[in-house]
Amino acid sequence: MINNLQDTVTLNNGVKMPGFGLGVFKVEDGDTVINAVKDALAVGYRLIDTAAVYENEEGVGKAIKDSGIARDEIFVTSKVWNDQQGYESTLQAFDESLEKLGLDYLDLYLIHWPVSGKYKDTWRALEKLYRDKKVRAIGVSNFHVHHLEELRKDAEVKPVVNQIEFHPHLTQRDVRAYCKEHDIQMQAWSPLKKGRIFDEPLLVQIAEKYGKTVPQVLLRWDLDQAVMTIPKSINKKRMIENADIFDFKLTAEEVEQIAEMNINERTGSNPDDF
Repeated sequence: MINNLQDTVTLNNGVKMPGFGLGVFKVEDGDTVINAVKDALAVGYRLIDTAAVYENEEGVGKAIKDSGIARDEIFVTSKVWNDQQGYESTLQAFDESLEKLGLDYLDLYLIHWPVSGKYKDTWRALEKLYRDKKVRAIGVSNFHVHHLEELRKDAEVKPVVNQIEFHPHLTQRDVRAYCKEHDIQMQAWSPLKKGRIFDEPLLVQIAEKYGKTVPQVLLRWDLDQAVMTIPKSINKKRMIENADIFDFKLTAEEVEQIAEMNINERTGSNPDDF
């Protein structure tokens, strides 16, 4: 899939997106998120994933501006939150995010959750933003297969990405198969399951085999399945460690052994109940 931190994946609309990035879920705005994003960019990360509901877009934007790195070298994702979904309100939400970020355009804009009765109108707004060249690519987050099917009935633009919770305890094989069939790139949030699987014997054993940490094995597992991944960290040392996964690969057997750990357990909400 990708062979270094800045390698890209070509999305179904031709846009190239880094396969590995930094998530800033619940990272405090101000110095905390500014320093985290600056550190990530200094380490070599080029994908930063934020959202309106994280309430840290201003800090993310300031860090990008202060980094000295050309805007077109940094891939920025944000998302429209549930209470702003609908056609007109989504257009307004996008403008608010763009203003907070201090950017002229977004690289990727996502529907954060499939709000029943609203996400199709929200998608129409994203399509307008895409046609108006305010965003380079549009996609979704936390969509099950039936949400994707419903969206595609009327969509004029196909989502490029579906960002979902994905780790060995929640493999979502049906969603992965659907996305692969329809050329929608899957991206993992909470790829480390908030540290709750670090003591799993199989993962510990595989990590010892390769001289790696369990988090590194988990992130490599994502890439070995062509799944983009955005681990969250505010610690520069941890960012470096997370990205140190390009000097080994798991065997096909190991990838499947880890996948068999699935117990359909979420750290977040089920999109059908959210």
